[in-house]
Amino acid sequence: MNTRTKSKITRCAWPSADDPLMLDYHDTEWGVPEYDSRALWEKLILDGFQAGLSWAIILKKREAFRKAFKNFDPVKVARFNEGDVARLLDNAGIVRSRTKIEATIGNARAYLAMQKSGEDFSDFVWGFTGGKPIQNSGKIPTETPLSAEISKALKKRGFKFVGPVIVYAWMQAVGIVNDHTDVCFRRKAL
Repeated sequence: MNTRTKSKITRCAWPSADDPLMLDYHDTEWGVPEYDSRALWEKLILDGFQAGLSWAIILKKREAFRKAFKNFDPVKVARFNEGDVARLLDNAGIVRSRTKIEATIGNARAYLAMQKSGEDFSDFVWGFTGGKPIQNSGKIPTETPLSAEISKALKKRGFKFVGPVIVYAWMQAVGIVNDHTDVCFRRKAL
C-alpha cells in the first residue's frame, strides 16, 4: 500500500516520517489550490529548480531562494543582469545552476509579457481545468496530456524549464490536480 501512518494519520507515502519540513509541506501546502498569480509563478520556478534533484532539497532551500530572488517578485527578477547571475552563482543557499538561474530571469520576463498583454497568469493556468482541481485516483503519473499541453503553452509564451514532467509536479503542488492517495487524510479536504 502506498501510504503510511504516523500518529493515527494516514498520509501519502512520499513525505519521510523523519522530515518534519516535508510532513508539514504535505499536510498544509501540497495540493492546496493556489490562485494567486505570483505564488503560482514562484512554485513553477521552484519546480524548475528541482529538475534532477529532490523536492526535499528545494524545500530546505526555499527561504534562501526567496531572499535571493527578491521574494519572487517578477518585476524585480526581470531586471536581473549578469551581475545578479554571478551573485546567484556564488550563493550556496540555492541551487547554483546558470541555466536555471537564467531561465528564472527569462520566465519573469515571460510572466510580465503575459501580464502586459492582458493575460493573467492564474486565469491562464486555471483556464485549462475550468478553474477547478482535477481529482485523480489510482496510479499517480509523472506527466499527462494536460501537463504536456500546459508545457507547450508556457513554452510558446517564452518560459523555460517547463517540460511536461516539471509542469505535472507543479500542477500537483499548486492543487491543479489532487494526487493525494485515496486513503490520505488530505484527499477529502482538497
